[in-house]
Amino acid sequence: MTPHISSKKEDIAKIVLCPGDPLRAQYIAENFLQNPRLVNQVRNVLAYTGTYKGKEITVFASGMGMPSMGIYCYELYKFYNVDCILRIGSCGAYDESLNIFDTVLVEKSYTEGNFAMALNNKNCHIVDADDNLNSVIKETADSNNIKCIPANVFCSECFDYYIEDLNILLNRLPKNLKISAAEMESFALFYTAKYLGKKAGCLLTVVDSHYNKQAVSADEREKSLNNMILLALESSLKL
Repeated sequence: MTPHISSKKEDIAKIVLCPGDPLRAQYIAENFLQNPRLVNQVRNVLAYTGTYKGKEITVFASGMGMPSMGIYCYELYKFYNVDCILRIGSCGAYDESLNIFDTVLVEKSYTEGNFAMALNNKNCHIVDADDNLNSVIKETADSNNIKCIPANVFCSECFDYYIEDLNILLNRLPKNLKISAAEMESFALFYTAKYLGKKAGCLLTVVDSHYNKQAVSADEREKSLNNMILLALESSLKL
């Protein structure tokens, strides 16, 4: 147990899928896992462990933002001996070629924040996903005919709908990274995984777009992300 997780060590699988939303964790458990059991509800951050095609999987909500993700992934890696965490979340498109409900596989995560400095005094703002894990996901996407778009993302500390002038932000992002989308958790996950010698990846579904002015409801965000969920689960079978 930790201050944030009430599970016994044996309650948590070696592979964890991390949606941000606790209700999305519940949705995945009830619709995709066999014999799911609730293994954490501290602060209503729900986690379930069950099996997918015979393999034990935990689905554990991370909450929103890098501080929340940083707490949960650190504790899962450090105190529950989790080997691999795959974030499955939503993002906003900063590339006009991305459409609503496209599935994005994150390769690099960039932040302007100081998560790395806070954790271990490093001036780091760009971190990669695990290459081997991403290779498995790409192969799995191909074999299951799921379109999956590799991309670099901006990991923000502020929900971009509330940013005073998004164009100023877009103009100061590093041009060489060709950032295609924004979300709020991947940097903390990737950086913590590398710090602790673990594996991490991130799949995202596009739910709004800076260019196309499309958006989806909260209910659609919860229930209409099945391609990403299936890709994460099928990839987990090969880990």
